[in-house]
Amino acid sequence: MKRYIALLLALWVVNATPAAAKLNILLILSDDHSYPHVGCYGNKDILTPNLDQFAAQGMRFDRAYVTCPQCVPSRASIFTGRSPVAIAMSRFSAPLPRDVKTYPEALRAAGWFTGVAGRTYHMDGAPTSAESRAVFEKYKLATFPERLDYVKTAGDNEVSLGQFKEFLDLKPKDKPFFLQLCSNDPHRPLNTHGPVKHDPAKLKLPPHYPDTQLVREDFARYYDEIAHFDVFFGEVMAELARRGLADNTIVGFMGDNGCSQFRGKGTLFEFGIHVPLLVRWPGKTKPGSSSAELISGEDIAPTFLEAAGLPVPPEMTGKSFAKLLRGEPFQGRQFVFAERGAHGSGLPGNSAVFDLGRVVVSKTHKLIYNALGQLPYWPVDFAGDAFWKEIVQRHEAGKLESKFEQLYFASPRPMFELFDLENDPAEFNNLAGKLDAVTAERELKAAMQEWMILQRDYLPLPVTPTTGPGGAAKKKRAVKE
Repeated sequence: MKRYIALLLALWVVNATPAAAKLNILLILSDDHSYPHVGCYGNKDILTPNLDQFAAQGMRFDRAYVTCPQCVPSRASIFTGRSPVAIAMSRFSAPLPRDVKTYPEALRAAGWFTGVAGRTYHMDGAPTSAESRAVFEKYKLATFPERLDYVKTAGDNEVSLGQFKEFLDLKPKDKPFFLQLCSNDPHRPLNTHGPVKHDPAKLKLPPHYPDTQLVREDFARYYDEIAHFDVFFGEVMAELARRGLADNTIVGFMGDNGCSQFRGKGTLFEFGIHVPLLVRWPGKTKPGSSSAELISGEDIAPTFLEAAGLPVPPEMTGKSFAKLLRGEPFQGRQFVFAERGAHGSGLPGNSAVFDLGRVVVSKTHKLIYNALGQLPYWPVDFAGDAFWKEIVQRHEAGKLESKFEQLYFASPRPMFELFDLENDPAEFNNLAGKLDAVTAERELKAAMQEWMILQRDYLPLPVTPTTGPGGAAKKKRAVKE
């Protein structure tokens, strides 16, 4: 604890070194981390002093969404500024195609020293079988060692911090740097020893969590992991300041996708795709500011390129929010989109391993399209844990509350789920098909239809044909004849 407090006090030393001509860029990713679970978002239960202090020096984003509730496709969007389906990254184990360019490559070509470090960056695929490995080796599908100057992975935060220091040691003095630094917190298993232990009995559970002792204990361990990440984040910021680099570095912190909790990772609900995002840009961003603009994971790439003074490639569909960071007039998004595909390398059987879905989110509503609603809901990464097994037992015994029966054991799952996020942030009341929500449903379906067409999406479109072969117009003519 003493080390933790000392680190916090030393973290924000003023850097008096003159700024370099070109901006350094540092993106720090937590792993499986949902939006409400940082103190600066008003969460009084969780202890994240370093992240909270960082937010006080930059901008907090309240409506940031990833493009997929899974690590690989989400990170692919962050790297490329494009949707997973548009770059053939919908499958969890897919490698990034060689012809798809990343924004660090543009930075490297312009003189930046570039790298990825920490927990695996996920972009070179997952050849988990002998057959897959043979294909990867034959066609040389792992491309990131060629794309960047520094590519290393680590299993824990201590090694990740060492890689961060090594990367800075290797950086040529006359070059700015880009680094994506990844932590494995708070990814399961929830077994790290953070600086504090959160009391399960004192935590406020989200409304969609069944309230049992085992659920509370697991949720407390998740908070412990986030506190552990907070220490790592503080150590990275302290090292940046110690080297005199803080004043000329734009730093972003983001969750790579939502938490492995109820209706989280692997789902298109808020806990699956709504993530924390904080950005500090010294001299540009107003300290302690916040924004409710819709931000997508694919917006990170064009934002950093614009901040670096480089052009944004035309193939990037992400929207730069650099103007927002600078406090300039900004025309934000009307919608953000996300998708769900295969998870891991298993065969289809339930929604944890394989699911196909799309979602569109507006300022007030969201529409989920479940293309495989016949597959039962199954949690990602915690189906074998005691707290979930207890929920299943209660369901089988007929002792689970009806609202949780509907959330976790409805079969089939509805094809469309429409939620009013202003009045129903916990997403309990599905408005799809309701007369009083027909305007919102029509608007969101049309937006999703347009996005899917433009992204060359392979799923059936959500708006059924009204003209053409088999359409309603043809049927009406047949009746008249």
